[in-house]
Amino acid sequence: MELHTTATGADDHTVAAPAPAATRVPRTRRWYPWVVFALAFGLLLADYMSRQVLSAVFPFLKSEWALSDSRLASLTSIVALMVGLLTLPLSMLADRWGRVRCLVLMAVVWSAATLLCAVAADYEQMLAARFLVGVGEAAYGSVGIAVVLSVFAPRVHAALSGAFMAGGSFGSMLGVGLGGIVAVQLGWRWSFATMAIFGLILAVLFRAAVTEAKLARHAAEPGPQAPHSGTGFRAPVSTLFTNPAVLCAYLGSALQIFTAAVLLSWTPSFFNRYYDLAPDRAGAVASVFVLLVGAGMVSCGVITDRVGRADMSRKWTAAIVFCTISLLCLAVGFSLTAGPLQLLLIGIGAFFSGGSSGPTAAMVANLTHTSVRASAFGTLTLANSLLGLALGPFVVGVLADHLGLANALRLAPLTYLAAIAALMLGKRAYPAGLRKLVAVERMASH
Repeated sequence: MELHTTATGADDHTVAAPAPAATRVPRTRRWYPWVVFALAFGLLLADYMSRQVLSAVFPFLKSEWALSDSRLASLTSIVALMVGLLTLPLSMLADRWGRVRCLVLMAVVWSAATLLCAVAADYEQMLAARFLVGVGEAAYGSVGIAVVLSVFAPRVHAALSGAFMAGGSFGSMLGVGLGGIVAVQLGWRWSFATMAIFGLILAVLFRAAVTEAKLARHAAEPGPQAPHSGTGFRAPVSTLFTNPAVLCAYLGSALQIFTAAVLLSWTPSFFNRYYDLAPDRAGAVASVFVLLVGAGMVSCGVITDRVGRADMSRKWTAAIVFCTISLLCLAVGFSLTAGPLQLLLIGIGAFFSGGSSGPTAAMVANLTHTSVRASAFGTLTLANSLLGLALGPFVVGVLADHLGLANALRLAPLTYLAAIAALMLGKRAYPAGLRKLVAVERMASH
């Protein structure tokens, strides 16, 4: 089931309007949403480039500061932890204060913090700077995707959600690949400085091209930023937590992103240790697998929208299938010795490792009222961060200290079992979840 709404007030009167005006409005509506998507996607790339460039310099920091794997992992996990803790309150603030204004401020904060990473003198200073990176990045994913989906029709939400969330993988690929090259050529500090400058430039471009007024004119659904929304109704925040299907989507998404986060953080070290590659070459090879994670998110989102076109509940099934494929391929792949077959299986597993992100985000969007959409994605980001992005790399780092990195990576895919269980429950609860949303819509109409 999808909730169809009139695109804009101008579109309501297309028949009565003069022909030139009728053609101008649709033409504008065709290109501006893609401008919003491109700039928001670019900032998401900068977000993850600043976050994951650390993985490329792990070997340098480990050698220079004599850090254990668990300490290295803490530098990654502190960012995801702060994202998890702050994403919901900051997303709620963005729903009220202005999403565009918040997005620009976030980009400036995380870019400035990344510059601080470049001048850190020891582990403690680096940890403090990474803490600030997490503060800046906390709600970007949730608010950014809410802005993007606000100007696109619901029928393409899974594909767009998958593509947008894949920006994390593409940004990680660029951060790891370019970070490793810059670190070898100029030193690891310049790796952080490069990412920071890129983020600041994109923040300026986004502020110049995207405004709340333009988003309101091009809104695909009535929402808090649309002046024609009528009653100004805002759904209760409690609706984000009282719908069982939405809760299952949160949990399933977080548990499936656990392993994807492990791959983003630890594949450079895996290739450095077990394939005897130098840090820059290890980063370059790892970036290919990170690219597969992102490509899988996009492709799986497109597939999900196609199979779920007639029956939205099939999107749950698609998410379950993606988790199952990744579980089998990664568990077997990391159990093999180094070689082509291992690389093939890890590559297939990486492709599907984050494939459920688009379907679960689409379910969250489809089951929550548009007035609290950013807050809903904030809750999704909270779950993804605490149970996946923060927990995954840290748990594998701790296990690696005791069992070795290869054994730790072999155990990581088992979290897909819990993800599959949550998604199966979500599919069963989906019809009841739609009825709860209809009840909220009725509240809005009175």
